[in-house]
Amino acid sequence: MPRSNGFIHDMASDIERRRFLKAASAAGLVGLAGCSGGPSEGGSGDDGSGDGSSGDGGSDDVPATVGIVYSDGGLGDNSFNDAAQQGLIQAEEEFGIAYDESQPEGTGEFGDFQQRYASSTDPDYDLVSCIGFNQTDALAENAPQFPDQDFMLVDSVVDEDNVASYVFREHEGSFLMGVLAARLTETDFSAGAGSTDPDSTNLGFVGGVDSPVIRRFQAGFEAGVDYAADDVDVTTSYVGSYADPSGGQEAALSMYQSGADIVYHASGATGVGVFQAAQEEGRFAFGVDLDQSITEPEFSDVIVASMVKRVDTAVYESVSNVIDGEHRGGESIALGLESNGVECVYGDEIGGQVPDEIVTAVSDARDAIIAGDIDVPTETGDT
Repeated sequence: MPRSNGFIHDMASDIERRRFLKAASAAGLVGLAGCSGGPSEGGSGDDGSGDGSSGDGGSDDVPATVGIVYSDGGLGDNSFNDAAQQGLIQAEEEFGIAYDESQPEGTGEFGDFQQRYASSTDPDYDLVSCIGFNQTDALAENAPQFPDQDFMLVDSVVDEDNVASYVFREHEGSFLMGVLAARLTETDFSAGAGSTDPDSTNLGFVGGVDSPVIRRFQAGFEAGVDYAADDVDVTTSYVGSYADPSGGQEAALSMYQSGADIVYHASGATGVGVFQAAQEEGRFAFGVDLDQSITEPEFSDVIVASMVKRVDTAVYESVSNVIDGEHRGGESIALGLESNGVECVYGDEIGGQVPDEIVTAVSDARDAIIAGDIDVPTETGDT
């Protein structure tokens, strides 16, 4: 298993280069067009007023126009939503698409933004991307009302002919994180600003919103720990938000102060608080969705590894399929270890110091999952 991933490094750097944020507007679609291609002309200064669209989304010189509705927490999380945005950026750079972005302020706005994209005629959106399981109910209601509109959904399934549903096997990637954590906590390991206590028998998991998706992260992590160690316990806390670093910090501090060497988070921007706690206590943390040792470089001295979830791949491939006239409506596409949809990526600064025998143990577990020799549970308490 590679210690680093150059593509992920480039992807994260590109996020920083290409970051452009606008607040969601209740008056219309929040538009952010791509920066260096077709849709940017005349649109970069739009403030979301008027028709709410930025760029030349309806022009004839682009192969597709995409509207995207982000999940809770919005852009700037250096994790889930930013990974989705990177898929759009890649599609813009390779295909010259136009796109507009929306950041709802609450769950109640998801349906409204989906409808606005689907009903728009200027521009006419070829694809509406819905990021996050919490858009499921709204999309299940909207998709039948707009049968000619292509949608894609990340992290859940809507069984409609015009919806391509992309789900991830987070439990598989999290299993590897559990193996890595369990083996490290039993080792006298120091790197960067952190160290382990080899007498520790505790690890931590911090979740964002308690949901089936985040429970899969937890289930896989706990199963990996149990697979690799006999007497290591996992303490779990759900903060209830993907945008509460203070809550994440408080939860992680409690875990570290109770003896945890490593805390793994699946909580979006809330995870920044986990990293802060790790630095305060001189322990370690695991990132999620992107290689957070790169997207959160100020914490790279405590981030041993990240469970990278290729949300960018789902968004990019769905756009590519629409351009090719091959939208996978009515299908559920699962991305796991075998398809590199999820990966254990070692940290940019300290990941290379993980002992070789532990790296081998993680790699062997990956091979065993792909071969079907390990059945990773999707729910906590499963055997």
